[in-house]
Amino acid sequence: MKKLIAGVLVAMFGWAGPASAKELDVVVSFTVLADMVRHVGGDHVHVRSLVGPNGDPHVYEPTPQDGKALAKADLVIVSGLGLEGWMDRLIKASGYKGAIIVASNGVVTRTMDEDGKEITDPHAWNSAANGAIYARNITAALAKADQRHAADYRERGKKYEQQLQALDTWARQQVAALPAKKRRVITSHDAFGYLGAAYGIAFHAPVGFSTESEASATTIAGLINQIRKEGIKALFLENSNDPRLVQQIASETGAHLGGTLYAEALSKPDGPAPDYVAMFRHNITLLVKGMAAN
Repeated sequence: MKKLIAGVLVAMFGWAGPASAKELDVVVSFTVLADMVRHVGGDHVHVRSLVGPNGDPHVYEPTPQDGKALAKADLVIVSGLGLEGWMDRLIKASGYKGAIIVASNGVVTRTMDEDGKEITDPHAWNSAANGAIYARNITAALAKADQRHAADYRERGKKYEQQLQALDTWARQQVAALPAKKRRVITSHDAFGYLGAAYGIAFHAPVGFSTESEASATTIAGLINQIRKEGIKALFLENSNDPRLVQQIASETGAHLGGTLYAEALSKPDGPAPDYVAMFRHNITLLVKGMAAN
């Protein structure tokens, strides 16, 4: 009799009990967001990141498969602040009509003058305190989209937010152990402004916020002079950017390449930055070691 009733329910309503409940289908723009959603959503969500590991979200070119993924998504999450300039066109082309969550909402933004225009820095997740804001926004979005599991999302989200707040405290302690005069770094492009502002590090780069821009000869020459004058030894590559410009600067100044930072994309699962927390710890550890040589 129970089997008969269950069969009738399945036939009438498509219901097959909690064990076969549909996962929330979430599409995100890049890997950092994907990891955050997985931490909060657990087994209740299926996450697809449009930009993959080691990918550059500034210059990403969407594929037809991306449009298909968006068309069937229950929820779309982006970082915002101008990072994903291609996303609006993709969403429109896909026909997606659902909610679009901006994970950076509530972040105190940074700006800079770039080619005569004031540009908002989109790399807000590179402060762990901002990462906690992202986690809070993601938790609220998942709980609203899937109210059946809202309590689970809130419990997991709270724990994850606390983990990121502890990560922020750890980072402050690590950097504070260095004298302020040593806290100077050269990177491929200006992706670490939020990290620098949060933890007291001066970052310099030949390219601005977006990797779509190009470094001018004047900017490069000025940077080389600054490196020589101030004795900056800490130069770093970035996993999603062309390394040749930084390698050239290192060659001309004699500065030491301190390794690869993860600014806008996680590594593959077997790499040093397979998730956001690992990425952040990797970056801070590498930066502190490199700055100690200044």
